[in-house]
Amino acid sequence: MSAREFAFNGRFLTQDVTGVQRYARNVLDAMDELAGADEVRLIMPAKASGPSLQHVKLEKGGQLMGHAWEQIELPHLTSNRRLLNLCNTAPVAKANQIVCIHDANIFAAPESYSRSFRAVYQNLQPLLARRSLRIATVSHAAARQIARYLPVRLSEIAVLSNGHEHALSWDPDRAELAPQLPSLVNANRPFVLALGSRARHKNLSLLIDIAPVLDEMKLDVVIAGGGDGIFAEHALKHRPNVHFLGRVSDHDLAYLLDRALCLAFPSLTEGFGLPIVEAMARSCPVISSYGASMPEVCGDAALTASPFEPREWINAVRTLVASVDLRGDLVGRGREQVRQFSWEKTASGYLELLDSPNAEVRSHRLVDPKQPRATVIFATRGRPETVAASVRHFISTQSLKPDAVIVSCVDASDAGELVGHPDVTIITGPPGLAAQRNTALKHVESGTEVVVFFDDDFIADKNWLAIAIQTFRDESRVVGFTGNVLADGIKGRGISFQDAVALVRDGQPNAEWLEPFSPYGCNMAFRFSSIGSVRFDERLVLYGWLEDRDFAAALAAQGGRLVKSGLAFGVHMGVKSGRVSGERLGYSQVINPLYMMTKGTMSLPQVVTHIFGNTASNFGRAAWPEPFIDRRGRARGNLLAAFDAMRGKLEPERAAVIACQSLPPEPLDR
Repeated sequence: MSAREFAFNGRFLTQDVTGVQRYARNVLDAMDELAGADEVRLIMPAKASGPSLQHVKLEKGGQLMGHAWEQIELPHLTSNRRLLNLCNTAPVAKANQIVCIHDANIFAAPESYSRSFRAVYQNLQPLLARRSLRIATVSHAAARQIARYLPVRLSEIAVLSNGHEHALSWDPDRAELAPQLPSLVNANRPFVLALGSRARHKNLSLLIDIAPVLDEMKLDVVIAGGGDGIFAEHALKHRPNVHFLGRVSDHDLAYLLDRALCLAFPSLTEGFGLPIVEAMARSCPVISSYGASMPEVCGDAALTASPFEPREWINAVRTLVASVDLRGDLVGRGREQVRQFSWEKTASGYLELLDSPNAEVRSHRLVDPKQPRATVIFATRGRPETVAASVRHFISTQSLKPDAVIVSCVDASDAGELVGHPDVTIITGPPGLAAQRNTALKHVESGTEVVVFFDDDFIADKNWLAIAIQTFRDESRVVGFTGNVLADGIKGRGISFQDAVALVRDGQPNAEWLEPFSPYGCNMAFRFSSIGSVRFDERLVLYGWLEDRDFAAALAAQGGRLVKSGLAFGVHMGVKSGRVSGERLGYSQVINPLYMMTKGTMSLPQVVTHIFGNTASNFGRAAWPEPFIDRRGRARGNLLAAFDAMRGKLEPERAAVIACQSLPPEPLDR
């Protein structure tokens, strides 16, 4: 036995063929044709049927099947050999191995999977990430996702994609479905093709919803692909022009792709998106979601649309129907795009990893987010110099430029030198942070992807917006996002603009990913399509006191996720001008949480924690208060709020009219 002999986990040969098993089989076939493959042994259960290979040798062993064979018998069969596992799982007992995890959807979209499947994978994959020599995956987007949920650094994940060559070998003349297709669909009408299971994250419901409009355009929708035991079944409506073909053969796929107007791929999240390259390889135009891995797979060779905006899909299909030249252009660009996705290149990468697990391998280029469609909002009042400095710095430094920057004021003079700035829109409206943010939301254009809210004294790192956009595109269920605050002047005397810029310049991103995490109002972003009719509660009248948590909780109640990423960061200067009295803040510290509990945007434990923490600090430090915090005023406000609460008077807007004994500049900490 050669000291350089490697083992290939052949458990996939006993499984139904989905994208994961297709990946393993095609990598194995490509590896079999490469020099050095004679050092690889395919290890498979005794009862499995082995493929015909030229160089890779087959070995059968063990009496078990499935997970039991993989976890119990495979480690003994490969005890002195490095093991390659390409289908998401591997033996936990073995450390000398390389594991390909195709995505982290089991954590990001758990509702798409059966309960038993979740139980196995959510416990198994973290162990594999810790113990294995190297983790690989199929796209840069999948690598980012894996690094968020599993204990492995992004820089340590090898990216080795799917290939396209297998689709060229399919023969439409051998299609079993071909004679039946005219009876299933109108032979005189073009059809839009979709491939995939009915799992929720495949988002096929979008195509069902727009089917009546496509019917008016004299188009059918053909959906091929069956469910699989790992997926939770998702019921879909029935439309007269929608046809479900179920699981079909590869030759049938060739027949369908060769005749379809286009492949529609509306998935919310994908580790790779193999049908996209299969369609391009067979000269079928593609309309795809622009989230997760899809941008890097599509490049500029497909029409893209938001998986949350049906109208964009209708417009894309209509554009494709109207232009023969566009279809031809997409076909040509698609053929060129798929050349970078090669099974041979991927197989060579795995052979290199088997020989040297720390090798730097990458099968295709990283793609930056395109078409940001982001609107950034700064609400301000009475601090023209501060907001002018913050906004100018933001516009001049961001690596990804937003579509719009809105400064929401009570009076135009609040914007200072920004008035007339070509990249800034100044709007005016009623006072109050919640009201000013709501006024700004009225000016956000439809089709906007992400809306960002910054305090007028927040200095963002140059990649803040790019990281936020990337997160929303990678994680389809994320509705709220906040970054890491390196330093927060609100908790002290404040930080000067120059010092804040220096702190951000010297700051470093980190891989921290916290979930759930209610966004911090000084730097937060939301998926605009999820906002709908939700607005900031204008009864929460003080600047920066729980209106952000209330707004985020309302979005999360609809099923969205709230996250914090250490990759996006900045400094909150905590400028003290324009603040309110300690009594008013102290009143809100008690009344606002109680009011939010009645709305359902704050739980009882959260309310108790907020009220107890703040009142304890105020009364405990009232005798020796910090020079920049009115502890005694806050304590008086706490008592007044407690008295009102006992009378059942939960009116947070009262904070704005409390007659105060003193009005020192007061930071609004949490």
